[in-house]
Amino acid sequence: MKNIFKLIFTSTLLFFQLAQCESLSIAEQGYFFVGGEYSQNAQGQRIRTQQMFVQFQKPAIQKYAYPIVMWHGGGQTGTNFLATPDGREGWATYFVRQGFSVYVVDQPARGRSGFFGEVYGKTRKPNAQAMSDRFTAPKLKAQYPQAQFHTQWPGTGVMGDPVYDQFFSSQVEDIEDVTSIEKLNLAAGVALIEKIGPSVLLTHSQSGSFGWLIANARPELVKGIVAIEPNGPPLYEMSLERNGEDFYKDGAVGRVWGITRLPLTFNPPANQSQDLKLLRQSKSDGENLVKCWIQPQPARELPQLKGKPILIVSSHASYHAPYDHCTGKFLSDAGVQNTYVRLPDIGITGNGHMMMLEKNNLEIAQYLSQWVKSNIK
Repeated sequence: MKNIFKLIFTSTLLFFQLAQCESLSIAEQGYFFVGGEYSQNAQGQRIRTQQMFVQFQKPAIQKYAYPIVMWHGGGQTGTNFLATPDGREGWATYFVRQGFSVYVVDQPARGRSGFFGEVYGKTRKPNAQAMSDRFTAPKLKAQYPQAQFHTQWPGTGVMGDPVYDQFFSSQVEDIEDVTSIEKLNLAAGVALIEKIGPSVLLTHSQSGSFGWLIANARPELVKGIVAIEPNGPPLYEMSLERNGEDFYKDGAVGRVWGITRLPLTFNPPANQSQDLKLLRQSKSDGENLVKCWIQPQPARELPQLKGKPILIVSSHASYHAPYDHCTGKFLSDAGVQNTYVRLPDIGITGNGHMMMLEKNNLEIAQYLSQWVKSNIK
């Protein structure tokens, strides 16, 4: 009897959830490639590289003027936004239901965009244990204090769990040279927005730097940026090792232009990255937060990014939680107003870095879509 009541309750709840959903009515869907060029390989054959695959859906009733371009992170593909590994609706479909046209990309040299090893060079291979430790079951290793709050992954997050196995099956190799990745995505990104027109960029992780670069190159075509735990923090890569009073040990120098590896337009001009003369904070902004690398005052500004609505989102339990505020601080110092939101501060708790795949992914999507509608006109 108890199981019958449970089944009735679950079925009733599902009915009401479905009844409250916006209907999914598609006017147009398909795919295309942007960018790319022909070259000759070592065997004298003609090949095409640098192109980017783009999948799109346009709603029957478009309620928002600008399309959303969803850009995945390192080791990932556009599948991050299409559905969750346990079979629930993804962010792309949710945004279409809300009346947005949505474009989902596979980065150049990734997934459906194609890969030629002899052209793109060495790759980084996906590692099942590392992905579990960092993305899906961080509590088990507890490599940073915020890991203890992770509760939203739909499963155990370890190898052998069917949801984790589905997730890891989606992981792919990507180019080892991240500067090359920025170059490829900058060129393809500019080609994309020149084709589809003014757009909102939704970036995640590695693609965070692409948003800044594309907006810098084509400010008139980027109407706003939603940066989900963007690639950071400024200057140094961070190692998940404690370093005395500093939260993370500095890794290699990464984003030499503060928030990117490739040059940005500064005012006064910076002819080389060393002109920024970045300094480390003497004191962190709070407990379990890293000391940010910032410009000395008066700071050079980023005129191409000024005036754009920008949202930076960090989750409760991600390895980004100790340092994403530094990206917002760097932008603010450079005269670029932005909204930095920690999800627990708006009542959304327990998420890790792959929040678009977690149990409350649509709760987060609802917040993002409302922010875009309210702030990007």
